[in-house]
Amino acid sequence: MHPTRMSSSGPIRLIEAGATSALRSQTIYHGLAYARTPRTPDTVVLLTPAEPYVCIGFHQDLEREVDTAWCGDRGLPVLRRETGGGAVYLDSDQLFVQWVMAGESLPARVDRRFELFARPLVATYRDFGVAAEFRPVNDVHVDGRKIVGTGAAHIGEAEVLVGNLIFDFDTGVMTRVLRTPSEAFREQVRQSLDAYMTSIRRETGSSPDRGAVAAAYARHCATALGRDLEPGTLTAEEERAIDLVDQRFTSSEFRTRAGGRPWRGVKIHEDVHVAESVYGHPDGDVRITARLRRGFIDAVAFTRNDHGQFDGLQPLIDGLREIPLDHLAVSRVVRARHPAGDALTPGEVDGWVSAVLDLDPNREATR
Repeated sequence: MHPTRMSSSGPIRLIEAGATSALRSQTIYHGLAYARTPRTPDTVVLLTPAEPYVCIGFHQDLEREVDTAWCGDRGLPVLRRETGGGAVYLDSDQLFVQWVMAGESLPARVDRRFELFARPLVATYRDFGVAAEFRPVNDVHVDGRKIVGTGAAHIGEAEVLVGNLIFDFDTGVMTRVLRTPSEAFREQVRQSLDAYMTSIRRETGSSPDRGAVAAAYARHCATALGRDLEPGTLTAEEERAIDLVDQRFTSSEFRTRAGGRPWRGVKIHEDVHVAESVYGHPDGDVRITARLRRGFIDAVAFTRNDHGQFDGLQPLIDGLREIPLDHLAVSRVVRARHPAGDALTPGEVDGWVSAVLDLDPNREATR
């Protein structure tokens, strides 16, 4: 793949920040973006968080997404970032990659911007024996398993792209930090993370030297961008901007700002989500927990609030597996597989269909 040349020229500043606090691992790229002026060089930051923590997306509701009590009991900081995406568990088994660039240094189209950002990540993984591939729009996969988390935002006068190289990943802790509506949901998230997330250690059986990985990444980054990377440091103005972001990110107002939408689910990667919805059954609410893959119901289970099972609904459960998550397919299964059969009223059919379709992460307009 040929290097991509933008209108900006000159070397890119490389800041190797090393091991940083949880807070600084997020605020450094925000502060760089806010401090950016027309004279600021395009910048690539490499760092590793020195401590584990949880980070939520800008539009998420903290208490809805994260079990803050569990995190607090274990001393896990919980931070909010100004890029999108979901709640993630981050620790020292990841090398963070953060681009803070002028807009003209990057492709105008977002999909091409992510493809450019992914190139050095993919090349670095391949250097260390991981068969990584770019998966549009913004994922990197290994045989269908995600191995990079990415995000983007316009912050201040800068375009920001962030991602990571994952040496190892603790799916157990990731599952536990989330606030889930039921244990069935939590277990489905854990199984899905195990099935659809991976790491260098999982793929190769070991973790390479961190410095060697950082050096390989910097080399591939220069090739992708068609510009040299030169080591640099923060300016006094940038340090002050980062300090101000530190203060805002630790304020209760920013950390607990309202946000989010009522869909209850977790994005595993671009193609896979775990979601839960509720059907108001006369004998007690039915929780519908499902794994969705490429628009199909990959796995599904029903439970009651008292953790009992609706044995009579097993044919319906079986019928929902491996069907597309659309109104026609779901309504056909409900009519054909529900034990009440023709005795179902139109309202009951609509209720079941609506509850199943509520699993869809893209079904926002009708919520």
